[in-house]
Order: sequence, then C-alpha cells, then structure tokens
Amino acid sequence: MFKARRLRRIFSEDGKALVLALDGFYFSNKTNGIEQSIKLLPEMIEQGLDAILVTYGMAKMYVEEFSGVGMLLRADMSSKIYDPSVPFTQTTFSVEDALRIGADGVISMTFPGAKNEGIAHEIALKLAKDADHWQMPFMCETLPYGYAVTNEASNRPEVIATAARLGTELGADIIKTRFTGTLDDQLIVQAAKRPVLALGGPKTNDFKEYLEFVHHCMNVGAKGVAVGRNVTQNEHPVAAIAALHTIIHKGGNVAEAHQDYKALSER
Repeated sequence: MFKARRLRRIFSEDGKALVLALDGFYFSNKTNGIEQSIKLLPEMIEQGLDAILVTYGMAKMYVEEFSGVGMLLRADMSSKIYDPSVPFTQTTFSVEDALRIGADGVISMTFPGAKNEGIAHEIALKLAKDADHWQMPFMCETLPYGYAVTNEASNRPEVIATAARLGTELGADIIKTRFTGTLDDQLIVQAAKRPVLALGGPKTNDFKEYLEFVHHCMNVGAKGVAVGRNVTQNEHPVAAIAALHTIIHKGGNVAEAHQDYKALSER
C-alpha cells in the first residue's frame, strides 16, 4: 500500500512520468544549469514536471524547492568523478536515509557486461531488498557495459533489453535505461515487465530533434523520460518541460510540442 502511494508521487494518474535528473554532481563536472533549474522548479511543476532525481546534499539544501514534486534519492555515485565513462560506482546512502529526507523513491545504476558489474549488481540488490522492506519504490538504471555508449553492443536494443530485465530480476520497480531510436526499442519495454523511463541522453543542440526522440520512446512503450541536460542546459528549461509534457501526458505530436516550446520561450 505505502509503495503504491509513493509511486503515485512519481507517476501521474495516467501512469506516465516526466522526471528531471538533477543528480549530475555525483557523476560529472558537466553540471551547468542544474542550480538555475532548481530555482525554476515551481514554474516547471506548473508546466507538468512530475518528479526529480536528487543527491542527498541537494535534498538538505533545497527543502522548500523540492516540497511540491516527487523526489527520488540517488543512492550511488561515481568513484572516479572526473571520468565521464563512470567506470565504477559506490554506495552513498540507504533507503533509511531516503525516508529521513522525505524521498518517494531511491535509484542506483548497474552495468551489465562491464568489468565491475558485480559491484553495481550488489548495490542494486541491497537497495531493492531494503526498499521492499520499507515499502519504498526502487528505480534501477540499467546501462549495458557502462554509463555511455562504449561499444556497438552497448547500443543494441536486444542487449539493452537484457540489461533492463536484469534490473527487474534484481528487484526494481522502475527501469531507467537508454533507447536507441529504432523500432526494436520495443524489445526493451517488453523485456522489462516494469515501467521504463528513457534515459535523457547526451545534450543535443536541436531541441526539436530531442522531442522526436522522446516521441519515439513513448510510441514504443516507454512510460516517460528521466532527462537532465536536455532541460537543464536548454536556453528555456521551463518551455522544454512544457513541450515534454505535451508529448508524455497529452499524447501530442512533435509539431504540437515544439509549438508549445516556442510559445512559452517567446514570452
């Protein structure tokens, strides 16, 4: 019962979610735009933002700003912060920590096929068990071979699908993973047997192109996106959220979403 209530803080009534990833400080020095986006959260929530991914430090610093939106605590971080490939992760916080700060869920990564996959699997497995005990949703970010697309196999739908299912078998309630932009991405959703949120992906210079990608993800069965830089580093982040809401929650097409983006960004 309590897990279902918390899931409703992450997903809207339609079972879909628009999630903003603000947890980049645990993994990268490419964090421009995060602080500015936090200041704009009330406007983003008004435009349809459902939930945020945050670090423990953020949850302590921005209590008021985060109070009106679903919140998932990032429970792992890179152990080599300046390496963009994120070769290793380590546990940072527990489900109990997440409960103390009022989070609605926890998230960790796992890297099937990577040399360190056993470590990441252990982190995810413990979180899943503890999350079940405390009735807390657990999102597993399943990324084959590593955080980035590191080889040809790491961006094949059937490989990603295997990784997604592994996250489910470890006990995840929600899967976050990359999509390739091909019709075979439906294999990922079919394998997961859990709601799948598409990884936001690398920053694109053409936001309409990103909207096309998100529209594709929804068409093949994703339940939403967990997006970072394509919003936080967008020139008009509030308008970007409005456009994504049009696709994810309104079922709009790319042209309609882009029109909403332009209308709000020109105010």
